[in-house]
Amino acid sequence: MRKALRWLLSLVMLVGMAGATAGAATAAEPAVGSPEASTDIKDRILAISGMSLIEEKPYPGYRYFVLNYAQPVDHRHPSKGTFLQRITLLHKDTSRPTVFYTSGYNVGTTPRRREPTQIVDGNQVDLEYRFFTPSRPQPADWSKLNIWQAASDQHRVFAALKKIYDKKWIATGGSKGGMTATYYERFYPRDMDGVVAYVAPNDVNDKKDSAYDRFFEKVGTKECRDKVNAVQREALVRRESLEAKYRTYAADNGYTFKTVGSLDKAFEAVVLDYGWAFWQYSLLADCPSIPVAATAPDQAIWDSVDAVSGFSFYTDQGLEPYTPYYYQAGTELGSPTIKLPHLKGLSRYGYMAPRNFVPREIPMRFKPWVMDDVDHWVRHHAKQMMFVYGQNDPWGAERFSLGKGARDSYVFVAPGANHGANVAGLTPEEKAKATARILEWAGVAPAAVEDDPSTAKRLTKPDAKLDKQDIQREPMLRP
Repeated sequence: MRKALRWLLSLVMLVGMAGATAGAATAAEPAVGSPEASTDIKDRILAISGMSLIEEKPYPGYRYFVLNYAQPVDHRHPSKGTFLQRITLLHKDTSRPTVFYTSGYNVGTTPRRREPTQIVDGNQVDLEYRFFTPSRPQPADWSKLNIWQAASDQHRVFAALKKIYDKKWIATGGSKGGMTATYYERFYPRDMDGVVAYVAPNDVNDKKDSAYDRFFEKVGTKECRDKVNAVQREALVRRESLEAKYRTYAADNGYTFKTVGSLDKAFEAVVLDYGWAFWQYSLLADCPSIPVAATAPDQAIWDSVDAVSGFSFYTDQGLEPYTPYYYQAGTELGSPTIKLPHLKGLSRYGYMAPRNFVPREIPMRFKPWVMDDVDHWVRHHAKQMMFVYGQNDPWGAERFSLGKGARDSYVFVAPGANHGANVAGLTPEEKAKATARILEWAGVAPAAVEDDPSTAKRLTKPDAKLDKQDIQREPMLRP
């Protein structure tokens, strides 16, 4: 039965890919070597059918554009409406490789150079994920929010820009963006010349989450684990007094709780996030900042929970921007559930399913075969793919693995790293190896690196502003 479902899913995807490719072919860009190709890069980009300029921002050594691109709401039926999807483009030179980045969420509009871009000294295209505002069709047909439609968005952008940026392309992204880069490769394996996926969860079996429980039994040190767990437990012990503070906080800020159902549910959701969020965003060196629960006053417990997991997150106002994520978690991506034995007798709700964080008027149905298909494809067909994880990041407890069918593909783990793990944080030997492979995939490896990969280094000089990488701090159950 599973084989039959996988065959049927693949057939549907192939039909959809043909439609997406046909849609991309309608864009009219100047051919490389034509008279039009000598015009200003902005004019060449805006000559793409459906592309429009929001603004251009100056940055030394680059051109930086914020753009809109008209995309089909449904790539299988392009005639049934379009929406505008935001793109940013950091232009270096058409003779350089291009890095295709997505966070899996909103696109930032401040120039940033992602790690693969720093390594290969290339151009960079950033794409906003469909249904994250303002890149949301109106009216929103939520059934068109799935990983195949999103991959087809990327494919169509690539097909349009490849005629201008005709050198090698590398797909990348962190967390949900790493997942997005992986799904794109699964559905359109001929587009990219390499994939660098950072801290990408792989919840292949949504009902089996024991790997997370094992992770929390061993992460960091026992002293630090006990300290974090004690604050989490104490927050539920003091539920009455802390919820009184929460009511005042909500009233002062105009927060409401219609989606999650009640202030009590929101309070517990924030507290249950505390342990996960600490290890996701913090380092072992941050343990001294955790208060001693038994002697800490209420304000210290409140301040620590608020700083780590955030009391605004499960309000209607906090949830609304992330409705697309929770919808996907409850329909395709899956979401983790952990046991938290130290909270036995105190937790009233446990980890709540994504359905609790999406307005009830939006229908949801989980499709367990979707992640199974991706996992199977990566294990057996991955080619020139790299996965980078952090040793102390909870999301890495369920990670992508490579089977015998994988070619020139790698899984690296950065020692002691959290959800911000990157190539720079690997051991020196693995850092050089990963850097060399990225340079090779991008077609810009110096001769010295080809002769001796251990000499591999980034091709750009550090830039404090352009290379600034903030971990997008979000509620725990969001990769």
